[in-house]
Amino acid sequence: MTLPRHVELYEVGPREGFQSEPSKILTEDKISFINSLSQTGLKHIEVTSFVSPKWVPQMSDAEMVLAKIDRVPGVAYRAAYLNLKGLERALVNNVTMDGSLVLSASNAFSKRNMNKSTSEMFETLPEWIEAYKNAGIKVKQMGFMASFGCNFEGYIYLDHLLDIMGKVISLAESYGEKIHKVKLADTMGWANPEQIKRTVRAIQDKWPELNIHLHLHDTRGLGLANVYSALYEGLWEFDTAVAGLGGCPFAEVKGAPGNISTEDVAFLCEQMGIDTGLNLESLVECAKMAEEMVGRELPGHLSKGGVLSGIRPHSWMQVQGS
Repeated sequence: MTLPRHVELYEVGPREGFQSEPSKILTEDKISFINSLSQTGLKHIEVTSFVSPKWVPQMSDAEMVLAKIDRVPGVAYRAAYLNLKGLERALVNNVTMDGSLVLSASNAFSKRNMNKSTSEMFETLPEWIEAYKNAGIKVKQMGFMASFGCNFEGYIYLDHLLDIMGKVISLAESYGEKIHKVKLADTMGWANPEQIKRTVRAIQDKWPELNIHLHLHDTRGLGLANVYSALYEGLWEFDTAVAGLGGCPFAEVKGAPGNISTEDVAFLCEQMGIDTGLNLESLVECAKMAEEMVGRELPGHLSKGGVLSGIRPHSWMQVQGS
C-alpha cells in the first residue's frame, strides 16, 4: 500500500483522558481545554461521556461542558455512551452521532466493562439499531473493544475478530443498514506492528469497501510503531489524546501510558510527508495545559523534545531510494 496523503486524528483526551483521573478536574478547566483544542485544526473532539456518575464521577458534568464550550464551525463535538440511556442523553445535547454498534472482542472484558458477556451484548444490538432509526441516524459503523488482546483473556485471535465482525455486518443488513466503517480498539495495549498489518489485510481482503479506524493505546510502548504499520496499510483515521492522556479505567494497568499522543502522531505523519491539517505548536501548548490540569508529567514526547524547525519533505523510504 502507498501512504495516505492525509490523516484524520480524532481527539479523545477530554473524555478518555479525564475519565479515570483520581483528582477532580474542574468543569471550567475542561471547557478551556476543549476550546484550546478547537483552535489546533482538529476536526473531531470527543468531549465527554454519558455514563453513570457513580462509576465515572469525572463525567458528571457532561451536559454543562457541552452547553458551555465555544463550538467552532467545522469541528465535530462527540461523546461516548455505553447504554441506551446514555444514547438518549447524547441525542438532546447536540453532539455528532455515528450510529455505531459496539461490542468487546474479549468476553472477559465485556463482563468487566459492561456487566454482560459479548453474546449478551450482541443480543442488545437490535435495540440499538431501532433506537438509531427512531432518531433518524443511519447505522454505518461498528466498533470492537480489546480487538487485539486482553489483560484478562489473553490474545484475541484474528479468526474470532473476523467472525464477530461478520455477524454484526449481517445483523445490520437484516435491518436494512450497511456498515461502512469498523473501529478497532487496542484497549489494553496488546497490539504489535505485525499484528496490525495481518489484521488490516485480513479485513481488507474480506470486506474491501470497509474503512478501518484505529483506537490505539501506548501501554507497552508500541503505540507509534503500530501507527507506522497502519499508515503503510493505507489507514488514515486514528483516535489520539493530547499528551498521551488516558487509558481504560477497567483495564487494571496502573501507571502505564494511555492513548497514543495526538501531537506525537501528528509529528510522525508530518515527518513522513502526510498532511494532518494540525498546528503542532498549538497541540504542544494543549499538552502542557493537560499536564497542569492533572498535576503530573504525561507520556507525550513532542512537548518535551520540541517541534523541529523544518518538516522533512519526503518519507524515510523515499529518501532512502533517492
